[in-house]
Amino acid sequence: MAKYDFNGGQSAIDSKYSDEYSQIVSVITLIDSDLFKTKTNHENSTNGKKLFSFTEINKAFKKALTNRGWSNYKVNCDYKYGDYLQGYIQAKEAHAKPFRDMDFVKPGIKLGIDVQFRKNAFMIYSGCAKMTIFSKMGVIDTGIEIVPVKRFADEMSTGVSYFEQFAWDLHHRGESNIDIPVLILGVDA
Repeated sequence: MAKYDFNGGQSAIDSKYSDEYSQIVSVITLIDSDLFKTKTNHENSTNGKKLFSFTEINKAFKKALTNRGWSNYKVNCDYKYGDYLQGYIQAKEAHAKPFRDMDFVKPGIKLGIDVQFRKNAFMIYSGCAKMTIFSKMGVIDTGIEIVPVKRFADEMSTGVSYFEQFAWDLHHRGESNIDIPVLILGVDA
């Protein structure tokens, strides 16, 4: 496992959420990723090779954390901010109500967990925007983001981002006064 401490994430977890952190680490070690090397690659360079299914890995995290009292937290969005320019015709309202969600929170605990085995934009969004939004709403005050390390991401579909890239981005982005403490955990197969 690898760690990147963003905006004091490690010290916030050590001082407020050490029991929850131990539980999360035990879940990470419990998940046998080899069970999820089920996706057949259809890309030209490695056609036919078995890859890890990030969808199945996310399901394994969901099951393990849900069994320990963690649950998804969703808030519906009302997109009423901003103005349209004169003459612009707005799209019809979607049937499904837009929402934002935190993968896992626990009642009475202000620690949010996001599991990201997707593209870099989702990792950056989660750590730098979504967690800040949920903090401003009073849902969390600290976050943990679980992402694959490069070696693990290399065994997934093309384009899956990884810990080393995310840590580099955060380091060079820097911290802002609106950022909350986040601990990035890089996991391997």
